[in-house]
Amino acid sequence: LKEGEERLIGAVEKGWLPMTLAVKISGAGDSEVQAAMLEAYDSGLLRGEQLLKVRRLIDRRQALGKRYRQGRQAAQGVTPRKLLQTYQAEVRRQRLAIKKAEVGEQRLLFVVTALRRLLADEHFRTLLRAEEIGDMPKPLADRVSGGERP
Repeated sequence: LKEGEERLIGAVEKGWLPMTLAVKISGAGDSEVQAAMLEAYDSGLLRGEQLLKVRRLIDRRQALGKRYRQGRQAAQGVTPRKLLQTYQAEVRRQRLAIKKAEVGEQRLLFVVTALRRLLADEHFRTLLRAEEIGDMPKPLADRVSGGERP
């Protein structure tokens, strides 16, 4: 309480963060937090959705601070330098999203082209019939048949 660990205390009160793990996290650095999470997972203390909730809690705690209302950024105010850094980070994030979209588009084009060639082969179509594989997802079938741009 003295350290202002409101986020951890709230999670313990809600019942999805064990008290022992909260104590370990409160006094630990980043690598120690990771080790504590791994230990809790290995011992069965955290599983599935509970593990994801704790991971998100730790991420929010690092980004926004230990308290709910008094995050690090709110206390420091906005400066031109911080604004520039935020802008640059957003530009990097959007460029990465564009690259991922382009890679996805190239992969889809490869799959559509390969399927068109395979479906043009009578032996392949015979094999599909023999294996009773007669359908494919409609969006993919539309692209392969030429209904949409690959």
